[in-house]
Amino acid sequence: MAVTYLKQAAKTPATETAAAQHVVEEMLAEIRASGEAAVRAYAEKLDQWSGEIVVTLAEIERRTREIPAAVKRDIEFATEQVRRFAAAQAQSIREFSVELHPGVTAGQRLLPVNVAGCYVPTGRYAHIASAYMSVATAKAAGVPTVIACSTPYKGEGIHPCVLYAMKVAGADIIMTLGGVQAIAAMAYGLFTGKSADIIVGPGNKFVAEAKRMLFGQVGIDVFAGPSEVAVIADDSADPYIVASDLVGQAEHGHESPAWLFTTSRKLADEVTARVPNLIDALPPTARDAAGAAWRDYGEVILCDTREEVAQVSDRYASEHLEVQARDLDWWLANLTCYGSLFLGEETTVAFGDKASGPNHILPTKGAARYSGGLSVHKFIKTVTWQRMTREANRRVAQVTARISRLEGMEAHARTADDRMKKYFPGEAFDRGEPVKA
Repeated sequence: MAVTYLKQAAKTPATETAAAQHVVEEMLAEIRASGEAAVRAYAEKLDQWSGEIVVTLAEIERRTREIPAAVKRDIEFATEQVRRFAAAQAQSIREFSVELHPGVTAGQRLLPVNVAGCYVPTGRYAHIASAYMSVATAKAAGVPTVIACSTPYKGEGIHPCVLYAMKVAGADIIMTLGGVQAIAAMAYGLFTGKSADIIVGPGNKFVAEAKRMLFGQVGIDVFAGPSEVAVIADDSADPYIVASDLVGQAEHGHESPAWLFTTSRKLADEVTARVPNLIDALPPTARDAAGAAWRDYGEVILCDTREEVAQVSDRYASEHLEVQARDLDWWLANLTCYGSLFLGEETTVAFGDKASGPNHILPTKGAARYSGGLSVHKFIKTVTWQRMTREANRRVAQVTARISRLEGMEAHARTADDRMKKYFPGEAFDRGEPVKA
């Protein structure tokens, strides 16, 4: 296997994790101890926000009134795309019951969580799409109470378009809070009296770390840290489009990896030459972010065969994976580790990020090896139930008693014994050898 790094990253997605862990640990400890007062203090210190935390309906109306009608239509269209895809996902699973043995009936119920917390980042950019990606999906799953949080934007409260997207998507409660303090407030039920059962949404390394530390007390969607993109390309790909897509995702932030996996040295060289020029042509904010991301995290890997490319890609397990190569069906059949897959030049990560329908909240840092992205399934608990006739106890109780005693669990066995005695008095059963020790 020949795999050559034509450009290797100086950093990895985990490089800054230790520092973030220390900061988040201190913040969560203070918020646990002081509650809403600590959250307000962090909101003022970190986001210069001292206004009301919970946004009223009147404030939503006031702040979204001046949004142009065309912008509202775009947000409504994109939200409907996400809602329709989420509804189709919901229809892919079902409740059922089945008779496993005469008299033994078991089944599955699909129950939405009661409270979902949706975090919408607004720092370098106003992430309008993250509002409907999370909120609309939760509502499609049937969640009764959806709490949405977003950072104040330039000292003026939540960005009006983000606020409108939250409203259109169906958020029940909206809070002007960002960062770790937002995640903690939703987890602990601060300002709302409703503790989230699950917290979802992308964010920076501090938000991702807060979700990780709170996991267990609450559910989370995925470890959604800094955005990642990988592009698989062969000699049939357009180097300009490949370079554009790499830069398009590096724009997310200083720690956003962009990776190219290719079998063509010519394409690799052309893409590598084009990327700096595309970055230089960006406006200042995006240029700063994309430049640092490509310098520190960008990689170009050359492989001899497409099979080697597939292996490398699965090892990286990128959040977003584009394939601009021949025989797309082969890649669809052979790639196994990615958050979301974009097949062919005609689709791009930006489409998925904003308006095409599938969710853009996806696993990072290799989590795509074992997890998919946000979906209605994340908001739904698959729970089981069972019912049994007395006659069915004749078989099941005996097997249970014997296995329990083989395991050394006498009390377990006796719960089966007691039912056999009650339901079938005077009958002899093989209950196994009683546990002595």
